[in-house]
This record gives sequence, structure tokens and C-alpha cells, in this order.
Amino acid sequence: MKTLRGLLFIVFYLLFSPIGAQAKVIKVLAIGNSFSMDAVEQYLYELAAAQGDSLIIGNAYIGGCPIDRHYDNLVNDKPAYEYRKVIGGIRSNKKKVDLKSIIQDEHWDVISLQQASQYSGQPKTYAKLGQLKRLIQSYTTNLHVEFVWHMTWAYADDFRSKNFEPYDNSQHKMYTAIVRTIQNVLPAVEIKRVIPSGTAIQLARYRLGDILNRDGYHLSLTIGRYTAACTWCEFLTGRIVDGNKYWPDTITEDEAQVCQLAAHEAMFMQQQGKYLSF
Repeated sequence: MKTLRGLLFIVFYLLFSPIGAQAKVIKVLAIGNSFSMDAVEQYLYELAAAQGDSLIIGNAYIGGCPIDRHYDNLVNDKPAYEYRKVIGGIRSNKKKVDLKSIIQDEHWDVISLQQASQYSGQPKTYAKLGQLKRLIQSYTTNLHVEFVWHMTWAYADDFRSKNFEPYDNSQHKMYTAIVRTIQNVLPAVEIKRVIPSGTAIQLARYRLGDILNRDGYHLSLTIGRYTAACTWCEFLTGRIVDGNKYWPDTITEDEAQVCQLAAHEAMFMQQQGKYLSF
């Protein structure tokens, strides 16, 4: 019943909102992996629609894919991707697609890049980021496309994996390493804006506990993914997400408010050029 009410609200808002004429249509492509899947494939479209905006969302998906592999795939035209797409709230998935075709499928306004989570705090793994960005840019149909960075999140503190060992199995150390890496790496490749999902997740953890992951590193299907989607929504639309009337019926209104507030605080910090410090 709540889902039906939410859909009716979105339809009513789009048809009769006084700001309808100012509503934004934004085309965004995430070139990523399962962490971009966690962030953009669910809840994001609905959050934007609830405030009167419309998104076309693309995700060039390969699980665990790092920067170097994206670059190699693009150079060699490898049909290695699942192309997940959301248009009008309807999700589609095409397999064995090459990255160039995905880049040229839409007149993208925003293209996000990210590093595989285990390498996210290791600057030496970003060596081909500039080359990847330039090659993508050469294939885009929108000369004014904005390249942004998706800041991923640190692992749960009780998670144990060889991928966590470079950070001494410490959530705080991993978060700090991610922050320092993007601060040092992104200016050199002229990526100016960051989607601070990692900061939003950390802020939500402070209020809800370290319960935002489903397996120690991917986000939970409910509050974890919803927090990331809230962060992307505020980043893309420029509208404060705190107070948005959409949330899935798998979370409570109180939980939704915590997630929205964490996303807004992360965005506010990002706009001030600040991150959490430990």
C-alpha cells in the first residue's frame, strides 16, 4: 500500500507541482562496479521524481572493476559490460556491451568514475585515471559533459578480507586513506566535484551503528543503498534531500530521515571542501 501511495505521490507531484517548469532532466552515467550498482540502480530515480526531477541513469557494470581494467576495456573495445539503465523508473539490462557504445548511447550530462573499493585508498592504483578520462571524453557526444568522482565507502569494522588488510582492518584508516587519495589524485586529472557517498555512509553509521553493509563491504539493500542514493540525488539535482517524501517501505520514516540527513551533511561538508577526520 505504501508503494502505491508513493507512486501516486510522484505522479501527482510531477503533474501539478508549481516548480514543474523548473524540473530538471539529468542524464548520468556511472562507470563503475558493484559499488555504483549499490548507489544508483535503486531509489535514486524515485528520490529525484519525488522532488519533481527526472533522471536517466546508466551504469557500466563489471563487478570489482578497477580503473586499469576500464581503461583496457575501452582501448580494446571489449564487450565486457552489463549496461544497466533506468528510464522513467523502468530498469533494463544488456549484457556483453562495450564501453564506447555505452558512452555514446546518450548525451550524458554527468559521467562518474570510481576506483574498485580495495584500491580506493591506494594512490598508485590511479595511474591510468587521466588516460581513462581523456579517452572517455574523446567518445562523448556532449562536449560539456561533467566528469565527477564517486567516493566509495570504507568497509565495516568487523569485516575481514585480504582487501581490508592494507588498511589494518580499520574502517577509520580506510576512510582516511580514501580521503587523502582523492584529495591528492583528483586535482591532477581535473576532476573537481566529488559525490561523497563514503562520507554519508560514515555519518549514518554514527547514528545507526555499523549496520549499513550486507556483507562487510557492499551496502545493505535498505538503509545503506538508500543513504547512497540520497547523496547522489542531492549532488545531481542541487536540491536538499533532507525532507524528501520518498523512501521504500523496507525502512521506517525515522530511518529515512537519518539517511537523508547524513547525505545532506556529507554534501554540505563536500561543498566546504571538508571531510570527516579521526
